[in-house]
This record gives sequence, C-alpha cells and structure tokens, in this order.
Amino acid sequence: MRKTFQAVTGAVLALGWGALLPGAMVSAQTGAVLQAPGAQAAAQPRGASAAVGGPQNQGLPVALTLKSAIEMALSNSRDIQVAKLQAGVAAHASQVSRAEFLPNFYAGSGAGYTYGIPETPGGRAPSLFNFTYTEQVYNEPLRGQGKELEEQARSQRIVLEDVKNGVVLRTAMAYLELAKVRHSLELLRAEQESADKIMQVTQERQGEGYELPLEVTKSQLTKAQITQRILQLEGRGDELEVFLQGQLGLEQEQAIEVTPEELPGEAEQEGANLVAVAMQNNVGLMLAESDVRAKEFRLKGEKRGNLPTIEAVSTYSVLASFNNYSEFYKKFQRNNFNAGVQVQVPLFSAKTREGIGLAQINLQASQATLASKKAQVSAEVRQKTRHLRERDAAKEVARLELQLAQQNIGVLQTQYSEGKVNLRELERARLDENDKWMAFLDANFQRQQAQLELLKTAGQLDKVWQ
Repeated sequence: MRKTFQAVTGAVLALGWGALLPGAMVSAQTGAVLQAPGAQAAAQPRGASAAVGGPQNQGLPVALTLKSAIEMALSNSRDIQVAKLQAGVAAHASQVSRAEFLPNFYAGSGAGYTYGIPETPGGRAPSLFNFTYTEQVYNEPLRGQGKELEEQARSQRIVLEDVKNGVVLRTAMAYLELAKVRHSLELLRAEQESADKIMQVTQERQGEGYELPLEVTKSQLTKAQITQRILQLEGRGDELEVFLQGQLGLEQEQAIEVTPEELPGEAEQEGANLVAVAMQNNVGLMLAESDVRAKEFRLKGEKRGNLPTIEAVSTYSVLASFNNYSEFYKKFQRNNFNAGVQVQVPLFSAKTREGIGLAQINLQASQATLASKKAQVSAEVRQKTRHLRERDAAKEVARLELQLAQQNIGVLQTQYSEGKVNLRELERARLDENDKWMAFLDANFQRQQAQLELLKTAGQLDKVWQ
C-alpha cells in the first residue's frame, strides 16, 4: 500500500495544481488521470459541429470547445441580430438630414378647377405637370443636426459591439459553469457509493450492537443530502444546457458535450495597465465620449443659426389655358421654368436662441456624465482586479485543501491494509476528498467569472479568442 500512497501524491505533485488540466481529474483511489466526459470528443469540435442537423446524426451530442461555442453564439445570437437592425436604423436616420444637402427632385401635378385668380393651397399656380429641384447649400443648424445623428449612428455600432461582448460573456460563463456542474455530478455520484458503503457498515454494526441508532440516522442523512445536491445540480445543468442551445442556435433535443478549460491569461496584467487599456476600450466610456461629440456638433450648428441659409431651387411647370390665366395676366405661357437660390437672413429668431441654450445644457450634461464614467471605470477596474486576486487566493486555498485530503486518503489506505482503520473511516475520507474537489471546482469557476468580468470592463473580452 505504500506504492499506492506514492502514486496518489505523485499524481498531485505532477499536476502542480496551479490549474486543472483541461478535462482531467485525479482519482484519489488510483492516482490515475481521468478524462472528464466529452474531453476526448471535444478535441475535434469542427467535425462534431458539422454533424449537427444531419439526418444520420440527429440526437448525437455535439462536442464543443469554449472557443467554438463562442463562435457559434456570435453567429446565431438573436440579440446580435436585433442590435444589427438597430444599428441599421440609426445609420439610415443619420442620412435623413444629410439628404437635404443632396439634389432632391420632385414631379407632380396641380391640375384642378379654378374660379378667379388661379392658385393652389400651396401658393403655386395650378399646372398640368410640374418638376421641382431643391438642394440645401448652406444651413448650419441643419448640418449640425445631421452630424449629431451621424455620431449617434456611430455610437449604435459601439452598442452592437457591447451586445457581442455580452453574448461572449454569457456564453463563456454558461459553458464553464456547465463543465463545472457535470464534473461535480461525477464526484457526487462517487460520493453516493461511499455513502452507501458507510450506511451499510453502520447498519451492520448497529445490528450487532456496536453502534447507536443515532449513527445510522447520520449515515442516512448524509446519503439524503448527497441525493439532494445531485438533483439540484442536475436541474442547474439542464438550465445551462437549454440556455446554451438557445445561444448557439441548436435544437432543444441536441445534447451538448463540454470540456473543462482554463481562460487565456489576457487579464494577468497590472491594475494600472488595465486602467489605461480600459480608458481606451471600455464600451460605456466610448459611448459617453461619442455622446459628448454629438452634443458638440449640435451646439456648433445652433450657434451658427444667426448666419444666412442658402438653398438652390428650380421649378418647371406646364400650365393649362382652362385655368383662365389670360383673364388675370397679360400673357399666357404654357411652359415655364425658374432657377436660382433662396437666401434667408435671420434678423431675429427666438427659436435659434432657445436652440443654443438647449444644446449647451445637453452638452454640459454629457460632459458631466463622461467625467463620472471615467472615474467609475477606473474604480471598477481596480476593484475587479483586487477581486480577481482574492479569487486566485481562494483557488490556491482550495487546491491545498484538496491536496491534503488526497494525501490523507493515501495514509488511510495504508492504515486500512494494516487493519488500523475500518472501511467506514476510509469511505468518510473519500467523501471529504470529493467535497474538497467540488470546493476546488467552485473556486476555479469563481476565479474564471472574475476574470471574464474584468476583461469585459477593460474592453478586452473580444480580443481573448481572436
């Protein structure tokens, strides 16, 4: 049994426990490295993904890596599709004001019966056919509004990137948690076996008069608690699988295989460096800066509202003699053409004054929001950097506790072979080892969560899997 102990501790030390090998776990009983479910199949996610939907492969599980899951989510997310449509709407809206500075041609007719001086409600002469051309040449308030809308369209594209980051974050967290849940279920099912052995031994000893009924009840409670935890984790696993199926565009009947993975070490930077990166790449900060630029464009245009506006105009019309033009005008001419510019010089405009005041207030509010956002982002990066370090420390504690539990099993195995401890004590040690395993898995997942949140705040989440 000394060789068994050496095999167990040797496996622990060989791993180093700095991070779990993807898809691997160490058995305390044998010291062997066991592959988690789906680890081998996930080595070729593209082939497995390509098989999804094929008639001959329907119902077979699809093996995914974290990267392939994120790629599928980015391709199939409905949230991203909606954000793209919203960005398209903003882009078209920004062209409405800009179109005023481009040639605009209109054709129509104002034919109708007239009694008295021939005119239409619009002030133009009735015509069988008319053709009009308009184009803004100089209109600074309108140009400022157009630039504001163009900047808002650019900010909507930033929102699209933020939606993509949200999809990446949710998909990665769901994937990693599902891997943790399934690994924990394996451990709990192993605990069930140990709990059954403990309860069996305790009942036998109680029947022989060596144990109190209290000990039997304790062993039954332990088994019931394990069963309860299994049911809870199975429910959580089903929720995560359904969520991923929706995110990835898979059918609900399509099973998913995941592999425990470690995240790339892009967040392993000094806090000060991440603050500088966040000031350039944080989505919320970029949106606040874009809003300030939009308000500056609007204010600049409103301030130039006291300048003249110039519009190029041209009109061609075909008139009809039955509208009695000859009775009111000295000469009737069927074809008429006019071209020139229309200049308006504002002498006094209350609307311009109020527009400037509103634009100034809006700009000041945007600038205050930007300053507040900068302070908030800096504080968030520092806080989440500290949180990540705390999770690192918690993971290290869980690793050492797990290593200690495994070493303790090695000792107990030796003592059991020598008859110094009974089977119940050995199985209880295995229960403790499984508990430490699950504590380590929880600590590792919490550390991954903290890392993902820090990357998103720093604006680096989309660069991790490039």
